[in-house]
Amino acid sequence: MKKRLLFLICFFPLFVFAKETKETRKTKYDRGIVMKTFIPKGQWMVGATFSYSEHVDDNFEFLSVLKEINSEGYTFKVTPLVSYFIRDNISIGGRFAYSRTFTKLDNIKLALGDDLSFEIQDYNSTANTYSGAIFLRTYLNLGDSKRFGLFNEARLSYGYSQSKGTTGLGVDLSGLHELKHNLNIGVAPGITCFVNDFTAVEASINVAGLNFNWYDQTKDQVYKGSRHSSSANFKINLLSIDLGIVFYL
Repeated sequence: MKKRLLFLICFFPLFVFAKETKETRKTKYDRGIVMKTFIPKGQWMVGATFSYSEHVDDNFEFLSVLKEINSEGYTFKVTPLVSYFIRDNISIGGRFAYSRTFTKLDNIKLALGDDLSFEIQDYNSTANTYSGAIFLRTYLNLGDSKRFGLFNEARLSYGYSQSKGTTGLGVDLSGLHELKHNLNIGVAPGITCFVNDFTAVEASINVAGLNFNWYDQTKDQVYKGSRHSSSANFKINLLSIDLGIVFYL
């Protein structure tokens, strides 16, 4: 009897501690997160993003290094998209993007000192880029809100670009033709806000990705060159924010 009593006195605290630890673990990992339906299964999402920028420089100077800048140009980009919700808060879809960039540089002077300066004149460049992507999105509503939500988008995209550039005039004219292929695997979180039951505005930003680029160049229709590059990044670039409007059908 004394041995049994001694055994209980010695090991009872261990049983209590083990039981409390097990219950504490259950409580610790029960964060009270309840998944609610933000966008139901079976809905279609269609939308587009647009961007346009233009610049004109007339004898402009930048940081006392770039001088006598005379140029003009623009960049236009449109990106339609469509996706289907295969489950509540989960959609799969695709997007197509087209962009055009034009630059006309009449003159620019790079002054690095009294005896070191460079000057570029009569440069023209035009680039057209086409790309397509497939993506998977998951949504999460903010608390009990049915208007504001967060999403995360994983995407796989391929792009093709063709650009032409010329420098000089007359017998000094020189041209460069370039083809670029791009493969990108990335992640882009974002936020969406419904303005009514069928329309929402959203913003997303690229934070991580793998990029692979292939370049093929032909100069003056004679000289050829090529280049390949790859990169991986995990960063927030505030200049890469995508804004758009989408409709839910």
